[in-house]
Amino acid sequence: MEPVEFSKHTQIVQEGKHNSNLYLISQGIIRAYSMVDGTDITQWFGSEGEILFSVWSYVSNSVSRITFETLTDCSAYYISRARLNELFNSSIEMSTLGRKLIEQHCLLVEDWWLDLEKPTAKERYLAVLEKSPELLLQVPLRQIASYLRITPQSLSRIRAEL
Repeated sequence: MEPVEFSKHTQIVQEGKHNSNLYLISQGIIRAYSMVDGTDITQWFGSEGEILFSVWSYVSNSVSRITFETLTDCSAYYISRARLNELFNSSIEMSTLGRKLIEQHCLLVEDWWLDLEKPTAKERYLAVLEKSPELLLQVPLRQIASYLRITPQSLSRIRAEL
């Protein structure tokens, strides 16, 4: 993997463009979002130790359906899909590592789905507060509200209640 540095507000992967690299975040916070009717909807926040990649670009070799943007200055390591496939084909150990990375990614996605199914916005907010309190210090509240699928005003009311 090659090291790479990104400044705050850099779009690493852009919706509608091809990027089949896999990134391992070593420092910083990254947001994944998609555009829906002209509004950006936050899908995910990633931080140190997490991987990110456009599933559509990586798996189907098509354009990304999501944008990954740095919310802080970030450091990461990246590897191209072609190079990663070479490594996976070179040994069973590397192939197993790849499978484990994908398994971890699947767990994160399922966790995200389950958190969004919590019946109230307050419960969803408390889940973020418990799992990732650092987000509240480094991420704009409008993006956290978008992630929770509520308005910034609703988030302000929830925060005032606590």
